[in-house]
Amino acid sequence: MPQSFVSNNLHIIFSTRERRPMIPREIQKRLWAYLAGIARNIGGHPMAIGGTEDHVHILAALPADLSIAKAVNLLKSNSSKWMGEQGREFAWQRGYGAFSVSVSNLASVTEYIESQEEHHRRRDFKQEFIALLKRLRIEFDPRYLFE
Repeated sequence: MPQSFVSNNLHIIFSTRERRPMIPREIQKRLWAYLAGIARNIGGHPMAIGGTEDHVHILAALPADLSIAKAVNLLKSNSSKWMGEQGREFAWQRGYGAFSVSVSNLASVTEYIESQEEHHRRRDFKQEFIALLKRLRIEFDPRYLFE
């Protein structure tokens, strides 16, 4: 086969350092738009970006030639720099979550990301992330999960 065909839709999640509320509501839309621009610049296709004061969710299709680790590093480093340029003390956590999303689930993940504010009235980021890991049957050690 002379061509490569890839469907690489990912739900990427990462938090601010120590889950501190470093993304005030008044800058969230601008940060989400900036993250979308980074995703496009690395050859990705951002489909949904949202979050709260202490974390972000990104649903994006990534190109076949870009590793998840490299994509997340570019998203985090460039957006962190941008936040600093906005006069904000800012840092992302060291780790991240990245989960594949089938085409049939893109709409439900998009809806989930777009309703983050409402969703977090019932459950905080830590509870949400642990529930997601359990639902996806990803093993983790809670002692090291949120360092």
